[in-house]
Amino acid sequence: MAQFKSKFPKNFYWGGATAANQIEGAFDVDGKGLSAADFVEYIPKEERTKDNAMEITSEQIRKTLSGESTARHPKREGIDFYHNYKEDIALLAEMGFTAFRFSIHWSRIFPNGYDETPNEAGLQFYDNVLDELAKHKIEPVVTLSHYETPYGLTERYNGWVGRETVDHFVRYAETVFTRYKNKVKLWISFNEINMITISPFTGGGILSDKEDNPMQAKYQGLHHQFVASSLATKKLHEIIPDGKMGCMLARMTFYPNTPNPEDVLKAQKENQDNLFFTDVHARGEYPKYMERFFIENDIKIVKETGDDEIIKQYPVDYITISYYMSLLASASPEGEVTEGNLLNSLKNPYLQASDWGWQIDPIGLRVTLNDLYDRYQLPIFIVENGIGAYDKVEEDGSIHDDYRIDYLRKHIEQMKEAIGDGVDLIGYLSWGPIDLVSMSTSEMSKRYGFIYVDKDDEGNGTLERSRKDSFFWYKKVIESNGEEL
Repeated sequence: MAQFKSKFPKNFYWGGATAANQIEGAFDVDGKGLSAADFVEYIPKEERTKDNAMEITSEQIRKTLSGESTARHPKREGIDFYHNYKEDIALLAEMGFTAFRFSIHWSRIFPNGYDETPNEAGLQFYDNVLDELAKHKIEPVVTLSHYETPYGLTERYNGWVGRETVDHFVRYAETVFTRYKNKVKLWISFNEINMITISPFTGGGILSDKEDNPMQAKYQGLHHQFVASSLATKKLHEIIPDGKMGCMLARMTFYPNTPNPEDVLKAQKENQDNLFFTDVHARGEYPKYMERFFIENDIKIVKETGDDEIIKQYPVDYITISYYMSLLASASPEGEVTEGNLLNSLKNPYLQASDWGWQIDPIGLRVTLNDLYDRYQLPIFIVENGIGAYDKVEEDGSIHDDYRIDYLRKHIEQMKEAIGDGVDLIGYLSWGPIDLVSMSTSEMSKRYGFIYVDKDDEGNGTLERSRKDSFFWYKKVIESNGEEL
């Protein structure tokens, strides 16, 4: 039998991905307003639970704004990309990046979210970043909303629960499309849009303690995001005719824990619950399987006249995903549980786990890519993948992160196999190419980068950047277009 050899296409995008709230810092500089991320507190590991790590209460916000709170808010500091973007982009260029994903901090452009006119200093900052990327021939991939709902919209409308937020988002999108129309072609509307149903404050600026029916509120907020994404796609195609809009899903592929048909059914349901978000974005309508879920959970989505038509008429151009792990679905609650990024899962005895308990499953990425392409027949872009780990700086300053190289190598090998399977995969952006503040735990010690940043969990450090072993390895991967792993 002939040996099949798969290759990455010549125009494949290689690079990394970040979020404004995790790297920029300068939270109150040059007219920027507060966002949801600016209220997220650092909680030491021994005090941390799944709920208190990401969700914020009205009382916490009150204490923060009044000065009563003594909590640290690491996402206000980030790694000061705001003042170091030239040096940081130069390091990415040294690795040979052909694409870099970042987000625009909405509250840098419209400080309250509902302002009449945009903040010129904020617009100019992203002009500068984009010009620096262009200088190094790095394609920008820009996320409009990456867990950065302006606090003004939370205060006025409880974030995305309020229909008014749709119009404010569309105006923001139109503003940046018009400003950067000659600089950005690849856009993403909402980062990991499924987060709004897991952590409503993170994903939608929604304070659940202000809602009589929190479940209703988060799915109403999600509907508003679907409408806003479609209307932004419409604006994009009008303003930048060759521009492309992607949706973004935290893909959680579930396997049945056993061949028990009840486990198989449970896995199917879990996968439907996850793919619901891309079904709406890509197919342009709510899937029938959600009708039962809404009835059983007493959820009644309030739609304005024309909403369904808007969603149908303006679907996304490509699918983007984050992929970190696979999960197990079981109809039985018994078994050892592991921590995950957004969800807990039973431990898979066939997989190893990261320092944070995330199950490492490279073959699962191939399964995921095939499933998505079979379902949608749209180009797929992996815009987050990586391993958070403790890194040790040696006496000579070197950082030997073989575990990161091993993780990335195995996932890239499976990407190549998926391309051989016929998947239209257009690029790979590893998460956090430069160390940044963790989204879920606000730690610095949970490091993803090829570039080390001298800062600890308490905010101490010089912020000096240094290259890890993986920096040089990834440079060779890009130079060889994925052939030298």
